[in-house]
Parts: sequence; C-alpha cells; structure tokens
Amino acid sequence: MVTKTRFAPSPTGFLHVGGARTALYSWLHAQANQGEFVLRIEDTDLERSTQEACDAILDGMKWLGLDWDQGPFYQTKRFDRYNEIIAQLLEQGKAYKCYCSRERIEALREEQAAKGERQKYDGCCRDLPARDTDEPFVIRFKNPTEGSVVFQDHVRGQVEFSNEELDDLIIARTEGTPTYNFCVVVDDWDMGINCVVRGEDHLNNTPRQINILKALDAPIPEYAHVSMILGDDGAKLSKRHGAVSVMQYRDDGYLPEALLNYLVRLGWSHGDQEVFSIEEMKQLFKLDDINKAASAFNTEKLNWLNQHYIKSLAPEYVAEHLVWHMQEQNIDTSNGPALAEVVTALSERAKTLKELAASSRYFYEDFEEFDAAQAKKHLRGVAMEPLQLVQKKLAELENWEQEALHQVIQDTAAELEVGMGKVGMPLRVAVTGAGQSPALDLTLLLIGRERCAQRISKAVEFVADRINS
Repeated sequence: MVTKTRFAPSPTGFLHVGGARTALYSWLHAQANQGEFVLRIEDTDLERSTQEACDAILDGMKWLGLDWDQGPFYQTKRFDRYNEIIAQLLEQGKAYKCYCSRERIEALREEQAAKGERQKYDGCCRDLPARDTDEPFVIRFKNPTEGSVVFQDHVRGQVEFSNEELDDLIIARTEGTPTYNFCVVVDDWDMGINCVVRGEDHLNNTPRQINILKALDAPIPEYAHVSMILGDDGAKLSKRHGAVSVMQYRDDGYLPEALLNYLVRLGWSHGDQEVFSIEEMKQLFKLDDINKAASAFNTEKLNWLNQHYIKSLAPEYVAEHLVWHMQEQNIDTSNGPALAEVVTALSERAKTLKELAASSRYFYEDFEEFDAAQAKKHLRGVAMEPLQLVQKKLAELENWEQEALHQVIQDTAAELEVGMGKVGMPLRVAVTGAGQSPALDLTLLLIGRERCAQRISKAVEFVADRINS
C-alpha cells in the first residue's frame, strides 16, 4: 500500500510555524516511504476564510519547497459529495435531524456546568420519529453509546476514548453546510489518506472521526499528533513572540533550508545531529521518533543555523534569495559586483539575508558621509600620507586583482615604515564609509577601480579639511 499523507490548513490566517512543521513532518513521512503528499484547503468556515490567507499558505509551502503530489483540493468545491454522504447516513439511521433550539442547548450546557458534568448534547432528538415540519434543524451523527475508541498513535502510543464521553456530533449546520469534522472524514476517505499527521489540538477530534469512518465502512488511517511549539518564554507560541508567519521569516532574511532544518528538530531528533540537509531528513525521518513533549522555539538557534546555511550553500543559490532583500532595501545591483561574489565576501558576518543586504550597500552605492566615529578615529592628519601614497599606487596598478591589491597595501606600509593597520584602517573607512568590511583587498576588488579612486579622493579632502579647520 502506498503511503499517503496530507496537510490540510484552514485559510483563516497565514501559514504559521506550527502548521509548517506539521506540513514538513507529513511531507517527510511521505518522502521517506516513497509515498504521496496531498495539499487540501479546509475552507468550510466561510465567514473567516479569505483568499489572501489561502494565497499566503500556498506561497509559504512553495517558499519552503514542500511540493505536493495532489491538490490543492478545496472543501467548498466538494459540498455535493458531503451532502451525498450525509443523506446516506440519514437513510441508514446513522445520523438524525436535531430540532433543539440554540436556547435549549445553551441552557443544557449551563445546567451541566453547574453540576460539574461534562458538557455534551443529551441526545434529546436521537430517537424521535421524523417530523413533517419547517422547523430549523441540524444533522447529528449518531455516535455509539457503548465501548471505546482505541488507536495507536505514532507520537502518543495507545490512546483510548470512551464513547460515553463523546456526544452526537453536528455534521451539518442549520443552513445545510457540512461541518469541519465531517468534511475531514470524507476527504481522508476519498483521497486515500492512510496517515494523518496533525497537531495535538486535534486529538479530541480523532475518536469522533474514527467513529464516522467506521459508520461508513471506511479504512482507519494511522495517526500522529504532534505537540505544540512554545515560545522562548515557555508560553504557547503567538504573535507576541515575534514572527510566527512563515513568510515573515522569509522577510526577516532566513533561508528556507534553515527554517526547515530548525523546524524538523523542534520535536524530532537523530542522535546528536543538529544540521540536516533535505536529503538527510528524507532518509532519516520516522514518525515514531517524534518527541511527545512540547518544544520551545529558540531564535538564537535559528540564527545559528541560518548563518551556517548562508556560509555553506552555493553562493549562487543564496544570491537568488538575496535578490528579494536587495529590492526591498532599494539597492540597485545593476552597477556593481555579482551578488554571488558579495555573498561569498559577507557570509561570515551575516546572520540573515536582511543583514547581508544592508551591509552590502557600499558595493553598489556611494555614501553621503563617513561614519562619524570611524572618521574621527581613522581619518586624521596622520592618515593623509598613507591615503595619498596608496591612491597613487592603486592608480598605477595594471591589473585590478585581489593579490595585486594586497601587495599595494603591503608595499605602502613598508615604504612608510608603518604597520598595516596605519594604512588599512584609513583606507577601509575611505572606501566603505565605515570601519568594518571583509578582507580589504577583496573589498577593494568588489568596489571596483573607479569607485575606489573617487572615494579615496573624498577621504583625502576630508582629512585636508580637518587639518585646516
């Protein structure tokens, strides 16, 4: 039997990291077993579902590279199928019309709460004969009243629910639209889903769904209910912890490989290994190895992983992701070094692509003024001679190559009988406007001959003005 998993988000909000981890686990289980992965959009909540949220979910999945084999399927396009099955259950006596008013249900719940009882429907309409009336009604599934639902969960082991604890679930609302728990059952059955990976908040839905599947003589899938993700402070992850939307992580400068690597480790492990390529995840991932305990989100760990991938992935690939950030920061890269060269030069210093983009601006744009603190420290009178001599030597240089540039800096220091820092720091501030950059010879190489000449002249004028003031 082919392993078939699914990810089934509701488009009532963006794809958050908890959902992304669930999607990743489901996708990996399919990949590890040469199976199929289905994407389903559960949009039966017509009031809260939006096209914007749906687009954001699809964008997030594509950015992460979690490609699906089938779908996306939309529940709102399958209402005829759901209604067909509801009619079948009514005819077989496995479902019934409930005419209880909202007021009666609320009063019942208040009474049960006052007695300290479990709040559930009391089956008032369960065995009543059919009515010939125009009264509004919902349709309820006739849940078994005896026995238990028992299933083996990949994460939680054996799970058991007494049928006495479950009430008769509403499967169609007053206006006729089918409900979430019912649509899920029909979809999983029709789509051949045999392994359901989802959050632990769905655990209480599982026995209800299993009972409906049994009533339909449909196969019961395997289940894996993963624990929630907590924030750095141990509370449930929420907006107040910062970025929770997957695309926000893209906007903040993270690579998809870093986020996937981080998410896979939020609840799953393979020995002490921390860094996993996508291929390694596919080979090593097993649902039974998912930890039952909740996992805490650690931004510092994510930053460490992101920097690792910025440094270790092919610069050309990282540059493809960097393009978006350069555009966001209005940096025109048409006149300057190739982005891949900038990635190579700056990867040791940047934790995010957003930082990398910001620190690369001087390669492409001239700056209005020097950093005040660095200029005060390094563009002093004593810098005039080194700057003028290095300027002369650079102008005479035939080949603008890194080794030759390094030799110029070295020769200048030797000729003036000063340390390399006496030449290097004024020159760095002159060409970058600031006090930090990659190796100075590489920095000069990437900035280019013409820009370097202009900027050194600007620095010489700055120093002259300072001497004369």
